[in-house]
Amino acid sequence: MVARVREQLPRLGLTVSATTREPREGEVDGKSYYFLTPEEFDRRVQAGAFVEWAHVHGHCYGTLVSEVERNIAAGSSLILEIDVQGALQVRERYPEAVLVFIKPPSLEELRDRLVKRGTETAESIELRMANAKHELELADRYDEVVVNDDLDRAVADLISIIEKHERN
Repeated sequence: MVARVREQLPRLGLTVSATTREPREGEVDGKSYYFLTPEEFDRRVQAGAFVEWAHVHGHCYGTLVSEVERNIAAGSSLILEIDVQGALQVRERYPEAVLVFIKPPSLEELRDRLVKRGTETAESIELRMANAKHELELADRYDEVVVNDDLDRAVADLISIIEKHERN
């Protein structure tokens, strides 16, 4: 969704997240993610280098302050692809941030998508499903919710939300 939104709104900045997980096939360090060792990730957490970070699906993920500052300095509105824990941390640091929850049409559909992706083990799928149930309970803490049941419509809805909040 984010890639499609950014094609239509190229003015949006995008941060590259950091993670402790191993790269998947085709992922590039510094472009897909910053792939860090757990020790390096922890060192950066202690140094205050993250706007937000969390343990998610058995690994650490986070958004570096330097990535946010780079985009703000360029005058870009940002779109962050982050989990619920991270979004709530962003809200604490940037109260003006607009949080948009991307909701699957159902948990069954989410499971099917994870299986079809072919990048997850059965164990990681179960962990992601347990996390998704908890995250869905927190959707009401967001400013907006988009149901990703039809990609074209969901992209259009997200663009509409971004444009509405950029005008305000």
